[in-house]
Amino acid sequence: MKTHVTLLLSAMAALSTMNASASSHREAPNVTRLPAIDSTDFYAFRSYESGRENYVTFVANYIPLQDAYGGPNYFAMDPSALYEIHIDNNGDAVEDITFQFRFQQMLGAMGSGFSLPIGEGDNQKNVAIPLKNYGNVDTVGSANFYESYSISKVSGDRRTGTAMPLSDGSGNETFTKPLDNIGEKSFTDYEAYAAGYVHDLTIPGCDAGGKVFVGQRKDPFVVNLGKTFDLVNYTPLDADGSAQDDANDDLADKNVTSIALEVPVSCVTGSGNGVIGAWTSASQQQARILNPEASFVKPEVNGGAWTQVSRLGMPLVNEVVIGLSDKDTFNASEPKDDGQFADYVTHPTLPALLDILFRDALGASDNIAPSNIPRTDLVTAFLTGFPGVNQLSTVTASEMVRLNTIIAPTAAAEQSAFGVVAGDPAGFPNGRRPGDDVVDIALRVVMGALCHPVDLDGDGNATDDLGLCSPGDAPTGDQPFSDLAPIDSTYVNDVFPYLLAPLAGSVTPAP
Repeated sequence: MKTHVTLLLSAMAALSTMNASASSHREAPNVTRLPAIDSTDFYAFRSYESGRENYVTFVANYIPLQDAYGGPNYFAMDPSALYEIHIDNNGDAVEDITFQFRFQQMLGAMGSGFSLPIGEGDNQKNVAIPLKNYGNVDTVGSANFYESYSISKVSGDRRTGTAMPLSDGSGNETFTKPLDNIGEKSFTDYEAYAAGYVHDLTIPGCDAGGKVFVGQRKDPFVVNLGKTFDLVNYTPLDADGSAQDDANDDLADKNVTSIALEVPVSCVTGSGNGVIGAWTSASQQQARILNPEASFVKPEVNGGAWTQVSRLGMPLVNEVVIGLSDKDTFNASEPKDDGQFADYVTHPTLPALLDILFRDALGASDNIAPSNIPRTDLVTAFLTGFPGVNQLSTVTASEMVRLNTIIAPTAAAEQSAFGVVAGDPAGFPNGRRPGDDVVDIALRVVMGALCHPVDLDGDGNATDDLGLCSPGDAPTGDQPFSDLAPIDSTYVNDVFPYLLAPLAGSVTPAP
């Protein structure tokens, strides 16, 4: 079983790896105008926190490229949007379970906002302060801005199914979100402060509860972003690993906002075969009318049907797989309709672009892109899965993260950043963990790594032939392509919500 699982998941890497840039940061023209609902990364994995192995963790990151110093309003979620995590557990590419998040905002002082008395005597006036905090937030609670949210579990269609609210252990159906990390003067211990916003969950229809956290985190994704989009402005080969350097991570100084949800495995698998597909989306209502006399309480009026604007499953797909003309269409689409994008999978353009850029640099006289067109290996790996391994009960070609929940999680210290192809069956593309190096895997697989023998048992020897294509189909498929920015499980935590505390907007100078 392990051999078959790793075979399938290795192959799955192929399709998910048709890309080599930020996972979904500013990936389509329309969503760049709507950063609060722009999904950046989506993770789905068996929880590897000690004692939580029977849970699945989903992390949906939003609001890309946050500068920690980006005040004074920082990075709130959109209270007029609907954020969702979808789960398909029977393979029809339609959600069977959806967790919906709606956000609310409130000023401090019970909604009126804090003010200060300015002037004296008859000349004194109370004037509203301009900041979201006015003191040390984590010790005296002097926040002037609050975000809360509600969660619903929808069974069936996301819009017409049965919705039931989630609550905490005390029956409360409203959850709170920490203020962004303004700086070390505003927070004496931000990590401890934010930990207080990890909430227990009671989930309708589940025998056991779960956990949820929504708040700012250090962006866990690593990528040589600027140089990658500048026509891959580096030589993407690293024969001995010596070129790996944290300085190549252009997201090293960026934060994101995370929706992290942990639920029991039994609550998401339903009556399927233990494999689930998952993705995240964000929607707005069709009509938005701006208030010409905008206020904090009423900046606009929204109405009409919910319309999906952002979508993310497997990493990197919309960046460098989907054509520019179809990027917004992909964001608005659902997995069941992914047949319209099939050409981008069977005839991927990224290998051809890399051939144009690096054929001479690699000393090759012929085309270095894989020649097995159409790439049926990628279709099987990415859109359908393998029978008996990570293929859902019904086979519907569609793009989503596929996670075999039967495969036990790998402890953080034993994880391989290269997942399945390095003998770690609990890693990418069997779901996706924050420490998986999806960019390097992507670069190698898109150039034909799976046409060459790979290391499925993790013994350091690439001797396993997947039978998807032959070495002659991929002349550079055995080369160590890399964006030169390292990532592994040590870059994140090993407890929920796994991602590191966000970078501070300012650091207090040492005395």
